[in-house]
Amino acid sequence: MESTLAKVLLLVGSLLILCHTSHAFIVSVDAHNEECFFENVEGGTKFGVTFEVIDGGFLDVDIKITGPENHVMHESEKESSGKYTFVAPAKGTYTVCFNNERSSMTPKLVMFSIDVGEAPQRAPGAPGEEEVGHTKLEDMIRELSGTLTSVKHEQEYMHVRDKIHRSVNENTNSRVVLWSTFEALVLVLMTVGQVYYLKRFFEVKRVV
Repeated sequence: MESTLAKVLLLVGSLLILCHTSHAFIVSVDAHNEECFFENVEGGTKFGVTFEVIDGGFLDVDIKITGPENHVMHESEKESSGKYTFVAPAKGTYTVCFNNERSSMTPKLVMFSIDVGEAPQRAPGAPGEEEVGHTKLEDMIRELSGTLTSVKHEQEYMHVRDKIHRSVNENTNSRVVLWSTFEALVLVLMTVGQVYYLKRFFEVKRVV
């Protein structure tokens, strides 16, 4: 009973730690510039990169992910968003670079996150029955943590998308209102001009 309670507490504690350590970041990549971020990862560890361009130009950017010794793990151009997951082949520093050199003057605003799992741990020797159960529970916690992290990031991206679309709709509505007001003013001016012209025309005919 106590063992089961301890496992449940361990699961809850891990989920609470996850909620406090999961974050997304926003970076501005200027035109003709590149921004790189580094993460130290243990060999055999699962890590992922998620990003989305939320403002600037055509909402696209080049991305390049490299491992130790400049080994290219992923490289693509003109991406608006992406989600990539890898297993680190070796211990070392992994680099994620966002490149905006194709843009002539427009900076890009990129929202991204780098998620690094726990390094694999294996106890020496043959594990006992209790250790096997404990290892299975840890694996379940890691899997659940990864799933919750993905859900949290998806919610953050959906919130950002909602703000972007709302801003676009508000700007579009403002432009429609301004254009409608301009058209109404033009019609009023044309009407006044036509009335004035006809009035002058008939006044000239009376004089003649």
